[in-house]
Amino acid sequence: MDMNATSRGAEGQPGSPHQKRENKQGQRMQNSGREGREEVMAKKTWTDVIQEMKNFLWDPENRTCLGRTAKSWGLILLFYFILYLCLAGLFAFCIYIMVLTLNPYTPTYRDRVAPPGVMIRPYVRGFTIAFNVSESSSWLPYVDSMHHFLAAYNDTVQVEKNIECIAGQYFIQEGDESKQKRACQFKRSLLQNCSGIEDPTFGYSRGQPCILLKMNRIIGYQAGAGTPVSVDCRVQKGNESDLRSVDFYPQSRTFDLMYYPYYGKHIHVNYTSPLVAMHFTDVKKNDFVPIQCKLNGKGIVNDVHNDRFLGRIIFTFNIGM
Repeated sequence: MDMNATSRGAEGQPGSPHQKRENKQGQRMQNSGREGREEVMAKKTWTDVIQEMKNFLWDPENRTCLGRTAKSWGLILLFYFILYLCLAGLFAFCIYIMVLTLNPYTPTYRDRVAPPGVMIRPYVRGFTIAFNVSESSSWLPYVDSMHHFLAAYNDTVQVEKNIECIAGQYFIQEGDESKQKRACQFKRSLLQNCSGIEDPTFGYSRGQPCILLKMNRIIGYQAGAGTPVSVDCRVQKGNESDLRSVDFYPQSRTFDLMYYPYYGKHIHVNYTSPLVAMHFTDVKKNDFVPIQCKLNGKGIVNDVHNDRFLGRIIFTFNIGM
């Protein structure tokens, strides 16, 4: 009896001969099964692979498409439809709340608005104004641009849409911010020789071009802090004698205070920016002459070298005869 127990105990030990035989048999069975699967896979033809793909795309026996039944596809599509519908609704709600915080007439934050920049007209081929007096086709684009820009400044249009204001003081209009504001008249005739009325070519046909200068609009900005902002032009680099004569219109060469403040395009619908015209009556011909025009006044910044439009603008003449 003790000998049988000892024999059974020995058979159950991991290192016994009986256990080793069983392990070898199991390993041989695994190897044979693996070899059988590899043999089956090796015997698959392209036809079998294509057929399996067809069955995956549509299995007529189980009526599945890509492994899913119609009910399964319906449920998953419904889930994603509801999910993205909720996301779209949440996004729309956030946008709606944000819009409620915005003022349609005045920007909420204006603490980073810099002093005004300036721009010129005509603006056709950049800031190099090059033409030949003897070739009208070279300067007609500048003339057409000037007439198009000044159409809103026609005297008849200004009298019809805008009112006469008291010069030398701000035209402050209080009351409901949604109420439409009136605009002061700036008649084209104020530009005199650069109005295009007496000389429809603005001097370009004689090699004496006119340039219009305007300040960029800033809502609520009171230019000059009580003193009109003036304009000055000179040669930027080179010989000062390259620019011998320039006339300004209005002759005060200033932007009158009555055109400020600006209340925005929604309520200041007929507003036309005031202009200062520069009539370059004597500029060196057949050469490039860089001109810099600057604003001068309280609160004006015109010496930032990396911003060529802040309080100043640089353009170049190349007038051929």
